[in-house]
Amino acid sequence: MDYPSLKVRGVTVAQFPNPPLIAAIAAAIVGFIVAEGSTAHDFARAVLYVALSVWAWEEAYRGVGWFRRALGIAGLAYLVFALGRAIG
Repeated sequence: MDYPSLKVRGVTVAQFPNPPLIAAIAAAIVGFIVAEGSTAHDFARAVLYVALSVWAWEEAYRGVGWFRRALGIAGLAYLVFALGRAIG
C-alpha cells in the first residue's frame, strides 16, 4: 500500500505510520497509563522495544531515501542504549 508522504526538496521525511510504529506508539501510551512495576507496564515496555526494533530495522534496511535510513539507524542506536540501560 502506498501511503501519503511529506517530502522536503524531494526527500521523504514523514509518511503515514506503518504497523510496527503504530504498535510502538500504542505500547508507549499504555506504559504511561498503567502503574510502573506492574505486569501490564512491563508487557507494554517489552512490546514497545520489539515494535520499535522492527520499525527501526525496516527503516534502516528499506527506508525511502537517505533520511529515512538514517532515522532507522538512529532508532537502532537509541534502542541499544535504552536496552542497555534497562538491563543494567
